[in-house]
Amino acid sequence: MTLLCSYKSIHKSFGETPLFAGLDINIQKDERLGLIGGNGSGKSTLLKLLADLEPPEAGERYLQNLARVVYLPQEDVLDPEKTISEILFQALSSTDMEEQTQYRTVKQLTGTAGFLSDTQKCGELSGGWRKKLAIIRALAQAPDLLLLDEPTNHLDINGRIWLETLLKRSDFAFVVVSHDRCFLENTAHRIMEIGQCFPQGVLCVTGSYLKFRKHREKLLEEQQKQEQSLANKVRRENEWLSRGPKARATKARYRIDQAERLKDDLSSLKNRNQQTQKVDIRFNASSRRTKKLLVCKHVGKSMGGRPLFKDINIELTPGITLGLMGENGSGKTTLMKILNHEIQPDTGQIKTADQLKVAVFDQNRERLDPDITLKEALSPTNSDAVVYQGKSIHIVTWAKKFLFTPDQLVQPVRQLSGGEKARILIADLMLQPADVLLLDEPTNDLDIPSLEVLEQSILEFPGAVVLVSHDRFLLNNVTHSILYLDGHGNAEIFADYTQCLSRKKEIQKKQQPVKKDPPAKKKNALPVFSFNDKFELGNIEEKILSAETIAAEIESKTKDPDLVNHPEKMNLLYTDLTRAQEKIDRLYARWEDLEALKAASAKN
Repeated sequence: MTLLCSYKSIHKSFGETPLFAGLDINIQKDERLGLIGGNGSGKSTLLKLLADLEPPEAGERYLQNLARVVYLPQEDVLDPEKTISEILFQALSSTDMEEQTQYRTVKQLTGTAGFLSDTQKCGELSGGWRKKLAIIRALAQAPDLLLLDEPTNHLDINGRIWLETLLKRSDFAFVVVSHDRCFLENTAHRIMEIGQCFPQGVLCVTGSYLKFRKHREKLLEEQQKQEQSLANKVRRENEWLSRGPKARATKARYRIDQAERLKDDLSSLKNRNQQTQKVDIRFNASSRRTKKLLVCKHVGKSMGGRPLFKDINIELTPGITLGLMGENGSGKTTLMKILNHEIQPDTGQIKTADQLKVAVFDQNRERLDPDITLKEALSPTNSDAVVYQGKSIHIVTWAKKFLFTPDQLVQPVRQLSGGEKARILIADLMLQPADVLLLDEPTNDLDIPSLEVLEQSILEFPGAVVLVSHDRFLLNNVTHSILYLDGHGNAEIFADYTQCLSRKKEIQKKQQPVKKDPPAKKKNALPVFSFNDKFELGNIEEKILSAETIAAEIESKTKDPDLVNHPEKMNLLYTDLTRAQEKIDRLYARWEDLEALKAASAKN
């Protein structure tokens, strides 16, 4: 294997918190590395180090000669006033491509991403389309190594599958930071987790994410057993050391030194095992015994004259988790609001059990006041305690359940990460006794350990759950059925995500135009060079000359230096040039066919 990029003995801290101490990482030419870790573990920092955007405190970086490293950050920095094509042409300006090749590349990339027009301004794009544009902008730079930081953010399931397909077909190496376990399983050939629970600060396993997870669980389990064994040894040595000076004097000095080393080893092992602490998520269920909690009958809704869905019939009972899927804008959040009686359906009705208690997780982080402190956000009454499942819990203890330290309680919400804000919303949800949980994208920004705990808490919740999520791993593990909204007014129930995806592929296949086979040639039919063929062959050279003249005139116009200031005119000229060249290619192909037909006819 060819080494593309590496770092030896990285040392890096964030403030007073050490992130890496002596970390080594090697990236091969065919690398497919998934990088994971808890929030704040240093994943984004490591990507920036590899991209040479941040300097380490110590460490040696190697990069293969002429290798191009492209970094795709979490947040998409796109000029809202520039069009899609302008963004891509700007990215291509750093390459050695000729103008004509640049034009073809832009058209190819926009087609790959599914953009219907490349003249739309970035400011008009949704979050998902902005993310797609950021991805193809990175591809336009022809990377040898692509570093992607949470590239699935804002992408719906179709967008994630699109990115998976793109990466699987890629001829470049990549390192991707992601909390999407299904995405990692489908794209990465090696998984690396950053965490202080591991002896070297990292754990790297060649293979799929599921293989990594089994290896990780086994290692951490062995570490716990090792701590117990080491604690027993230290206890025995402490008993020996406590026998008094006379007894110790008769023993070899090496054993005293060994006892001290054992204590140090135990302390280090305990510290690593304590780093495996996870967020404590347990939803607060009511004691209701009603069989039917919520029933939808023939529910439909339109927005702006466009039908979102119609004739939805669902029944929520205790212990049921319904997954809600659909592309962005298909009406998932609207349906959640209807279930919560925030808005009324156009057709149909919603029936609920008497005094039904519904708790809602809103994907909109903006509803958190950025100016209040973490303590105020965690405690609805701004007191030193919260009431959870009928018990009073001190705010410090409550904060620790969500991995917040006491020092963070005075920190403003605006300074918290996306994952930390998500944990605040989950904490608020847990304080509400509920019969039904409406969870709208609860997985956004959560790290994998938190996702695993959330998954378990949904499984253990005795009430009903409606879950909107792009996390396919979560959907497969917790849902009993999937309601899919296609955004064109149709809604369909599936047994699971896999069945839903298969059905979608069937529909898309049927919607594709059917290619008709050319009429079968008659057996033993002899080739005939007709009068019309002879006339066409006699005039085709003149047609080719005329087409080449037109193409040359258009190409000369594209070389005008003032054209850079008129992107719309540039696009039109390049479109005309492409069409002219396609016409020339068709004429030459037809010329060859006619000559072949003439020769075959002459033989007969």
